[in-house]
Amino acid sequence: MDISALLKSLEASGLATKIRDSVYLFPLLESMHVLGLALVFGTISIIDLRLLGLASTQRSFQRMASDILKWTWAAFALTALTGSLMFTTNATVYYHNFYFRAKMLVLALTGINMLFFELTAARTVRDWDQAPSAPRAGKAVAALSLAMWIGVICLGRLIGFTTSRAAAAPPAPAGVSFDDFLGTPNNSGGTPTTPAPHK
Repeated sequence: MDISALLKSLEASGLATKIRDSVYLFPLLESMHVLGLALVFGTISIIDLRLLGLASTQRSFQRMASDILKWTWAAFALTALTGSLMFTTNATVYYHNFYFRAKMLVLALTGINMLFFELTAARTVRDWDQAPSAPRAGKAVAALSLAMWIGVICLGRLIGFTTSRAAAAPPAPAGVSFDDFLGTPNNSGGTPTTPAPHK
């Protein structure tokens, strides 16, 4: 099965159809997705600011991480679930949306960034657990983490904006191509043509 067929099968599934046809389900999922993402960003920001030495510098990093990260993972699971359900309702459009792909890439980079932290600063956490800030590697990870999660939020907003505009755009009249609206050059001078009247 190629990707186009898979996307169409997702859109045609009973669950996707039910979400699309419901007045309340999609807005509910979207609200839960936003709330989950806000909790993910909020809790990660607390950790990152601690690593940078900008907040909660008197607290043990390990103790703080233990208290907070369980909420981060729970919120991330909620965000992933609701995002996946929303994706099924219009999978083809989302899949081909530039901002959706960019968001998925940045999310993957946040995972790589986290792995880098585990392989560097986290291995010596006992040495700096009570220090006001993390070593240089930990600070770099924290700064990148904040930047990337802000990027995820902005890209998510752009997904909603661009897909809404695409859905709202009126279809072109029969016999008129998209190039007609742009004025396709028909000579070496680049002078745009005027769409011919259709009979």
